[in-house]
Amino acid sequence: MPISRVRTARPAPGATRSAPAKKAPANAAKATATPSARIDARIAELADWRGATLAKLRALIHEAAPDVVEEWKWRGVPVWEDHGILCTGETYKSVVKATFAKGASLPDPARLFNSSLDGNVRRAIDIHEGDEIDATALKALVRAAVALNRSSRRR
Repeated sequence: MPISRVRTARPAPGATRSAPAKKAPANAAKATATPSARIDARIAELADWRGATLAKLRALIHEAAPDVVEEWKWRGVPVWEDHGILCTGETYKSVVKATFAKGASLPDPARLFNSSLDGNVRRAIDIHEGDEIDATALKALVRAAVALNRSSRRR
């Protein structure tokens, strides 16, 4: 089988070769944005009840766990961590879902968990348009998740 070779032009003697200009990806600004800035952008981009609900969820998480760290994972999911994942804030067409990574191990006396109930580890809260978030119960869940994560890390 014949090998085809392509000849490239050589620079003139003494000339320096310059590298071709690289184009920045269209989403370069997003790639360098902090997770918190990306969550801000997601809330603004939604611009409807889902954005308002995600903002409220985020505020309650920060009130309950002031040391929480915001992350941006899995191609666009806000994640709140404290010694491990506490919960995620997914947005869908008809629901904002707060999924607690270790929800099955958390006390839920207010029965906020209404989704992913058959899982062995996760539990979720589906929030629909018009639903009110029980702030006191949600903050108790977040605090319990922080305590569970911190106790698990000590072992």
